[in-house]
Amino acid sequence: MEMSRRSLLSATAAGVVLAACQPRASSGDLNTILDALVTDSLRESPEFATSLSVSEEQAGGRYIDRLGDYSRAGAERFLQIGTNAQTQLRALNRDSLDARDAVTYDVVMTALDDQIAAAQFKSGGGAQAPYTVTQLTGSYTFIPDFLASQHPVTNREQADAYIARLTAYGRGLDQESERIGQDAGEGVIAPDFAIDGALRQLGGFRGTAPAQTVLVTSFRDRLAGITDIADADKTALVAQAETIVRDTVLPAYQRQIDALTAVRPRATHDAGVWKLPNGEALYATALKAYTTTSMAPDEIHQMGLDLISQLTSEMDTILRAQGMTRGTVAERVAAVGRRPDQIYPSTPAGRERLLADLNAQVAAIKARMPEVCGVQAQAPLEIKRVPEYTEAGAPGGYYQGAALDGSRPGAYYINLRDPATEWPKFTLPTLTYHEGIPGHHWQIAIQQESGSIPFIRSALLGFSAYAEGWGLYAEQLADEMGMYANDPFGKVGYLQSAAFRASRLVCDTGIHSKRWTREQAIDSMVAATGDQRSSITTEIERYCVWPGQACSYMVGRQAINRMRDSARQTLGQNFDLKGFHDAVLTNGSTPLSVTESLVNQWVATVSGPAQN
Repeated sequence: MEMSRRSLLSATAAGVVLAACQPRASSGDLNTILDALVTDSLRESPEFATSLSVSEEQAGGRYIDRLGDYSRAGAERFLQIGTNAQTQLRALNRDSLDARDAVTYDVVMTALDDQIAAAQFKSGGGAQAPYTVTQLTGSYTFIPDFLASQHPVTNREQADAYIARLTAYGRGLDQESERIGQDAGEGVIAPDFAIDGALRQLGGFRGTAPAQTVLVTSFRDRLAGITDIADADKTALVAQAETIVRDTVLPAYQRQIDALTAVRPRATHDAGVWKLPNGEALYATALKAYTTTSMAPDEIHQMGLDLISQLTSEMDTILRAQGMTRGTVAERVAAVGRRPDQIYPSTPAGRERLLADLNAQVAAIKARMPEVCGVQAQAPLEIKRVPEYTEAGAPGGYYQGAALDGSRPGAYYINLRDPATEWPKFTLPTLTYHEGIPGHHWQIAIQQESGSIPFIRSALLGFSAYAEGWGLYAEQLADEMGMYANDPFGKVGYLQSAAFRASRLVCDTGIHSKRWTREQAIDSMVAATGDQRSSITTEIERYCVWPGQACSYMVGRQAINRMRDSARQTLGQNFDLKGFHDAVLTNGSTPLSVTESLVNQWVATVSGPAQN
């Protein structure tokens, strides 16, 4: 999970002093270190403390009226927290920990090592997000929504805290504006198109009347529902918010626009981080943190090319068998989506049928999960339409985890603003398997229901290569279970989805390692997937400012496949698919190196000689 664009453990490293001896460790020692790490980190990220609704004690003090420190000094404090914890953990004797604590030790140490390495690069958010403000990064991209949708306003204290945070937002914008200049002085300037995207969005907000900004309208609307604040006080609070937006926040937006405009003449169209100081090392560090592997860019690039070739060939075979022989594979896939039998009308009846079909898909595969998993997820899954009032700007589909106390089921949301053009029938099963069962819902529910995964791992640390890798593996597993046996076009939808993730490997490494232009990457992904150029442009521009992140998905899936192949080869007839999946899932989200060690431990416990 992301922490409002700030990693919990993002930092640079001061020197680490290793303990000369290795005293015997206890779970008490480990828990003491981890509890302090959680509290110290949340103290530096009051926004995340709010989103988790943790106690003030756990967050290291009052946080509801504060925002984080977005200056370089703030980043240095995050770093020091991480290096202190790293030093203390290294002083423990890992080998004396029980098995479950040893896993926690490995998970946290891997996260610390990768994040501290990434933070050696001082600009922006470190190696994983090296530019302070772009079309995707900077507090302007998340603080307005955070204040509108996560900061609670149900009583006078929370309302006063909102006012305090509104003032702090202006300071945060100015801290970032200062960093834009600092970064540029060190040769780190975002690509021209990334700066232009930020300027458009900043300018749009800057040009809004203060009373019409979401910072004021959301506050006014929520105050209206509070009965124990007098109407006159509500009016005064709204007026105060409007004054702060007019006199503090919007001028800070203008100063950020000015800071970006000042460096814009020095920006180039070069898309990759290779152009930055130590850019090659920066990309290698980002790749390692995002994929939790040591794979080199060339290796990842070739993996993507090989997969695209294989997946395209499979799609071609199926399409030919269906009588579709003319045009490229991408053109034929696009043509499938225009067939009348693939269209859900954008009507109430069409939307109802789409949701009914998704529920039927989930029910069918859930009934078969005992065939492939020993541990069964208990949390129910709801399939819900994205609320109509947010669907215009919302993504196509996403997953929201169940409440930890069981009060709310897991939910797979699907955007039904225009199913006739956006959701051809053949594309939906693989999305359902990814977001629902056996994908994110299954994995996250099992993690939440374990009852033994520490808070730092269940709430604060997440690993994209594991979580998204499992989501893609789940799509593949559904195919292996025969879910497309009577649905050739559904199989094409699964293969197209995989080709899109394989194309990410090619484009991300192409941009940052092989010095591809933005336009080369767009052309490559259009050819591989047949998707709309406009949506692919947004994708590619995302990869340019988050180097390495797009590689985590398919690298994760392929790593899980390699672990499975290795276990099957070692165990022969004793290989048990259910046991393998339980080994991967029951310890929650882990770095791939830790996942592999857990699988290897499981292999060692399976009794009997290997049969070939």
